[in-house]
Amino acid sequence: MSLRVAVAAPFRQRGKDELAENEFVVALSLDRDWFSPDQAKRLVDVATGEGLLERDDDGLRPTFDPGQVTVPEGFVPDEDVLRSRSAFEQVLDDLVADGHEKHEAVGEINQLQGELAVTIEAAAVVYARRNGLDVSAVREKAVSELTGAE
Repeated sequence: MSLRVAVAAPFRQRGKDELAENEFVVALSLDRDWFSPDQAKRLVDVATGEGLLERDDDGLRPTFDPGQVTVPEGFVPDEDVLRSRSAFEQVLDDLVADGHEKHEAVGEINQLQGELAVTIEAAAVVYARRNGLDVSAVREKAVSELTGAE
């Protein structure tokens, strides 16, 4: 969830729906002092890979409404947001953000994995969909993890 907050913050701060990549990097590194410029660029790569940002010729655009994300007072993301997460980790984070208890979700996903004889990533996507979460971006990552295509 802190990745989504870190991505939303520059858009909320600037009041824009699209930012040039260098404007995004400056907002995270100089304005907020959360990351070095290189780390902020890494965050762009991670967020793009996880489907939170889209790149085009004009710059970066979030795939969600940053106005719906609260940036808590004193919030500082930890460096874990700079690490690419597996499809399972992404789905689990989305479930927790939606109010599910982490240990219960993991237990039910493990049970579903055994029942369906699928990977943990596939079971997590099925579980999330059954619980009403839109995990379409993660679904694509789960498929690429299954096939070994990146």
